Amino acid sequence: MVLSGPRPSQALSARMFAELAKETADSPGITRASFGVGEAFAHSLAAAVAQELGLSVTTDIAGNQYMIWPGRDRDAPRVFIGSHMDSVRHGGNYDGAAGVVAGLAAVADLQAEGFTPAQDIVVMAIRAEELVWFPTPYCGSRMAFGLLDPSEYDAVKRSDTGRSLAEHMREEGCDPDALKAGARPLDPATIRHFIEVHIEQGVTLDMKGIPVGVVNGIRGNLRYRHARITGKYAHAGALAREYRHDAVLAGAEFVQVLEHKWDALTAQGDDFVATVGEFWTDPDMHGMTKVPGSVNFTMDLRSLSNDVLMRVDAYLRDMAREIGERRRVVIDIGDYTNAPPAVIDPALVTSFERAARRLAIPTLTLPSGAGHDCATFSWQGVSAGMVFIRNQNGSHNPDEAMEMPDFDKAVQVLSEALRDIG
Repeated sequence: MVLSGPRPSQALSARMFAELAKETADSPGITRASFGVGEAFAHSLAAAVAQELGLSVTTDIAGNQYMIWPGRDRDAPRVFIGSHMDSVRHGGNYDGAAGVVAGLAAVADLQAEGFTPAQDIVVMAIRAEELVWFPTPYCGSRMAFGLLDPSEYDAVKRSDTGRSLAEHMREEGCDPDALKAGARPLDPATIRHFIEVHIEQGVTLDMKGIPVGVVNGIRGNLRYRHARITGKYAHAGALAREYRHDAVLAGAEFVQVLEHKWDALTAQGDDFVATVGEFWTDPDMHGMTKVPGSVNFTMDLRSLSNDVLMRVDAYLRDMAREIGERRRVVIDIGDYTNAPPAVIDPALVTSFERAARRLAIPTLTLPSGAGHDCATFSWQGVSAGMVFIRNQNGSHNPDEAMEMPDFDKAVQVLSEALRDIG
């Protein structure tokens, strides 16, 4: 039985978002620090709503919360629906939390229809996804699989307190020592699917006027944090062009080469984006009347293909040598860190697209440029899928403006797909 008229999910979602906005307000916007008061409130709210729905609630030693709706076969691999509930400082109310609320909302509607899942459905509230608090990615989901290096628990400090991850975890009743010793709360073999509903953090859906997105991959990245160009400082008026070792002009050409490579990759159908997020001269040495002798910069390269990323790396190193020799400077892009792309299960993409067609809800299939906890599950071999919700004004800012009718459409797509999954 598919419900007609108002559905339980609508009142449930409105109430949860209103309570989150009220209790974690930090003008402008909201703040839910990882392993802090705001995140703890969000988890307690989710648990209370889950218990109202008759779900059992458990918490693992990393602080991740599992809200379990029993299926017909309690021993079968389970379907997880989850996301994080922390936020950036002065962020919006929907980044992360929308995924947990969507999971509970879908359960509410399916229960009202009299649906019983074939296997357990687990709504998971994940700890500490936002990198701004602890500088290690996907902290909560990686801890769930025992993937965090033991040294990180004491070495990684929260940005606002300077205190370690382990200290903050203990305050929330978690057990970092067991995790350091090798405990692994989640076994990938027990998970049939992991589904994450999330606001789109770009503008594609909004610009195209489409309420729901179906994600077909999560871009991996190469990050260069310490790229440097070394030339020679000289008098701006006295030194002729042919004798200059100008680090800024070399850098400008190098960035232009990167953009031309981006154009070429796009023209041949390869997925790729690039950002030079920082580019600066030495404030102790630079001056308006000096030929610049050094430049530091960063690069963030992303693609659905790690092969594309590695080919771009090789190309940029060749171009660094060529430009450096011609302009009499040394361009050293340095080492990189590599987060590989995360595979999205094509079967889940098809399931979401089919569900939306049956409901006459317009969708767009697109990649996720931002990272998500879903990637951690994919890297562990779990069948993973994502649904995006149109979101105005971007993300990681207090002006996030997801519209509730769009959220409602995403919940409907999720519920319809869960009916198909069984």
